[in-house]
Amino acid sequence: MDYHCGYIDALLQGNVMAEGDVQNPLLGETTCSSLLHQLQKIWDEVGESDEERDKMLLQLEQECLNVYKKKVEQAAKAKARYLQALAEAKLEFSTLRASLLDKSFVNAPEKTSGTIKEQLASIAPALEQLWSVKEERIKEFSNVQSQIQKIRGEIAGINEQEGKAVVVDESDLSLKKLGDVCQHLEELQEEKSQRLNKVLEFVNIVHGICTVLGSDFYSTITDVHPSLNDVNRAQAISISNDTLARLANTVTTLKESKKQRLQKIRELASQLTDLWNLMDASKEERSLFDHVTCYISASVDEVTAPGALHLDLIEKAKVEVERLDQLKFSRMKEIAFKKQKELEEIFARAHIQIDTKTAWEKILALIDSGSLEPSELLADMDAQIIKAKEEAISRKDILDKVEKWMSACEEESWLEDYNRDDSRYSGSRGAHLNLKRAEKARILVNKIPGLVDTLVAKTRSWEDEHGLNFAYDGVPLIAKLDEYAALRHAREEEKKRMRDQKKFHEQLTTEQEAMFGSKPSPARPLSSSKKVLGPHVSGGPNGSFNRRLSMNPNAARSVKKDGKKDNLRPVAPVNYVAIMKDDAA
Repeated sequence: MDYHCGYIDALLQGNVMAEGDVQNPLLGETTCSSLLHQLQKIWDEVGESDEERDKMLLQLEQECLNVYKKKVEQAAKAKARYLQALAEAKLEFSTLRASLLDKSFVNAPEKTSGTIKEQLASIAPALEQLWSVKEERIKEFSNVQSQIQKIRGEIAGINEQEGKAVVVDESDLSLKKLGDVCQHLEELQEEKSQRLNKVLEFVNIVHGICTVLGSDFYSTITDVHPSLNDVNRAQAISISNDTLARLANTVTTLKESKKQRLQKIRELASQLTDLWNLMDASKEERSLFDHVTCYISASVDEVTAPGALHLDLIEKAKVEVERLDQLKFSRMKEIAFKKQKELEEIFARAHIQIDTKTAWEKILALIDSGSLEPSELLADMDAQIIKAKEEAISRKDILDKVEKWMSACEEESWLEDYNRDDSRYSGSRGAHLNLKRAEKARILVNKIPGLVDTLVAKTRSWEDEHGLNFAYDGVPLIAKLDEYAALRHAREEEKKRMRDQKKFHEQLTTEQEAMFGSKPSPARPLSSSKKVLGPHVSGGPNGSFNRRLSMNPNAARSVKKDGKKDNLRPVAPVNYVAIMKDDAA
């Protein structure tokens, strides 16, 4: 108030100068002094009293004071705002440096004193640079976190559009934090890559199995997730936990289905093979189902051919099995007859006698009654055939020696006929061939005793090993060999007797010639019309050799009370009585 009054008094005292100022056109503006001078002049002209003048001046002074107060208040508020701005700038600077963890910031403000505006002007560039760094960091964090959120959504199976907006934590924007986030992103990307590879692996497995089974791959894979069958790749392949789980279940189901179908194929292939073998099917007929039988011993992983386990293929094989199964009953008798013939031929070659009529009647009865499965019957016959072959093999060595012995007996019989032929030394055609044969026959005949002894030893060894008699066409071979030994002994005795008898006749003839001087008519040699019989392996009615052994009932081997076999005693030959009659004559 005093200040303003003094100011007004000063203006009043300087009326002259003010007046000059008012009149001065060079000033070009109105000042307080000029205005006060004009007011004074007006008051003088009007004739205002001093009281009115003081009152008006006081009012004018009050109004000026109010204006000054208002300006001071505005200036104080402005200062407070500047101070607040400076404090906030310093706080923001510290906060940014703390969030960025950049304590050695290059453009840090150097002025920490001076006017407020100077301090603000000093900190502004640093703040601007920190804000720029912060915005770049936020962009980097936002980019990395967006990728992380996207991959997490793919793993969780959440659509990208349904994901939440990325929120960056601005309290820590340091490079270390950014590095950790980037490392986490790399880990998620690696997991995504592994999941994608796993999905593709499952898809390939599903494709392979569907190809083998003949199933619709695209329909199967679309049921798992549509993105797996997205040819144009409009959407990314799903790698979610749910997709992987459903793919794993699909693969498990398909593998089980493949395993079951392969098992069915194996069963059908086995049945087809058995039926083919049962009915002796041709190669052409079997080749129609080579694509089935080729998997009879294959593992699940080995079956990879397209359509190898198709349902149509299994159905066709099943129909073929049913057809053959119905056909086997109609051909059962024919097949059984062939196998029985094969069995009889084995026994015949092994010289084993069986009751073929009874065996065949039994087979027909089993087939007609249906009490036994054809496959079981044929399996039993196959077992008999195998057993018969094994028995034939065990008898082969002995049978070979029996053949040699019988061949030697044939030669022995021929040699006897040859020796009784008086014209054997004539010059007839072919006589030299018979002479050579006779020489060989004598060598072979001389080996007969050793051959018989070897045959007896082997036969006894075989009987001890198998616990039964060795029969040749129903005749015990040991008994027949003993019979032959007895006959051979009797024959040797007969030959000796004939030689003595011949010598006696020759001596008698010589004495008659000496006594009567003339040679009497030659007497008929005794038993000349009777052929000395060899072993019971004798010639046929036309001179042919009968190779079948017959058993003399008197030549059977005796058995002791303790069950051991007794050595056979030589028995008289079947033609012994006839020989004695001839001798008597």
